[in-house]
Amino acid sequence: MADTAYDVIIIGSGPGGYVTAIRSAQLGFKTAIVEREHLGGICLNWGCIPTKALLRSAEILDHANHAKSFGLKLEGSMSADAKDVVARSRGVSARLNGGVGFLMKKNKIDVIWGEAKLTKPGEIVVGKPSKPAVEPQHPVPKGVKGEGIYTAKHIIVATGARPRALPGIEPDGKLIWTYFEAMKPEKMPKSLVVMGSGAIGIEFASFYRSMGVDVTVVEVMPRVMPVEDAEISAFARKALEKRGLKILTEAKVVKVDKAENSVTAHVETKDGKVTQITADHLISAVGVQGNIENIGLEKLGVKTDRGCVVIDEYGRTNVPGIYAIGDVAGPPMLAHKAEHEGVICIEKIAGVPGVHPMDHRKIPGCTYCNPQVASVGLTEEKAKEQGRDIRVGRYSFNANGKAIALGEDNGMIKVIFDKKTGELIGAHMVGAEVTELIQGFIVAMNLETTEEELMHTIFPHPTLSEMMKESVLDAYGRVLNA
Repeated sequence: MADTAYDVIIIGSGPGGYVTAIRSAQLGFKTAIVEREHLGGICLNWGCIPTKALLRSAEILDHANHAKSFGLKLEGSMSADAKDVVARSRGVSARLNGGVGFLMKKNKIDVIWGEAKLTKPGEIVVGKPSKPAVEPQHPVPKGVKGEGIYTAKHIIVATGARPRALPGIEPDGKLIWTYFEAMKPEKMPKSLVVMGSGAIGIEFASFYRSMGVDVTVVEVMPRVMPVEDAEISAFARKALEKRGLKILTEAKVVKVDKAENSVTAHVETKDGKVTQITADHLISAVGVQGNIENIGLEKLGVKTDRGCVVIDEYGRTNVPGIYAIGDVAGPPMLAHKAEHEGVICIEKIAGVPGVHPMDHRKIPGCTYCNPQVASVGLTEEKAKEQGRDIRVGRYSFNANGKAIALGEDNGMIKVIFDKKTGELIGAHMVGAEVTELIQGFIVAMNLETTEEELMHTIFPHPTLSEMMKESVLDAYGRVLNA
């Protein structure tokens, strides 16, 4: 094959793209990946990873401010240096960005630097990026390819997503922020309005509140984190408000007035009343939309719907030889879903035996605010809507020895079982480290573990994980430590 001809070309090097490229190379395909900004995509550079670095700084500051409750004395007042907090976060991203480059080289995957456009099935043209990178802190890796025409039998679109903007409240990079600007403030604002209480909005609200910022969250739905179980959402709201966050639900920002150094949000509540909230900045966190424009999809007749590429259960579009994975292929827009979706797609292409579609009921969701929230499967409300006869178990952090010892006794675990079969159909958590605990229930669901098997599993003591077993016992009237 010519130097520009491949078996597989992947457009986009986010978690879905680069993981798919690695699996493609492992399967023996000659593979290339096209990137226009930075290896690792939004997740590694502007999403999942750097936000966790920011939230870790916030967590340490929270602990330091409560040192006295642990019998510790810290001299002087604790404060955050915005520049240093941001610098650490950007450094974490830079380190991992280099790691993706290493993985491409290790797996003999060619990196093509530029912006790709599909010209016909099996062919792309790579040109200069139509816009500069948000922050060109990562140099173009040495030895990568550039502009030109490239061919491949299989082309996988993994172009990700970008922040959604509401008409009249478009981000301007100065007063109205997206997560890009919220992730690297030049200085800590004194006040913020956060529009939207999904994972992105709540994580930034939590971070800035820990930094001492006066934060107001505005959510159009009846509750915060509306995709979560109602009971978990209510618990999280109470905990967030206890930390000083102001939360307005069934409310929407209908207008924003800009001054030189502040914004005034006009917030309409369900009763039609409009109040004005003035703050240093407004963070727009009203969701994301797929990057489907200007890559040739329309010309080739690739079907899209509501801003996302339409695919089947194996990532195939309606045009043979063209596939899509990750955020650009629709919700849930999560890095781990993109990775798994990409592996399924490429393994199906390769004819790997036993490849089966992803079970969307077993995709976990995690929000890394304080307290953390994690879930998988059906909420109680959804289970009842489906006509399921269910058993529900709950267990509180304040009855767990490890949680009390950690000073993290504010939280709960909730599990939902099918009463007839004993199948675990949902697990929902709020509290310390629940984003690490949730995988235990995911494994159980994937292995079709029954309540009896969970109850006979030995959990180590003292751990937070013991609460998982106790919640199962509670569902069947056998709880021991409550």
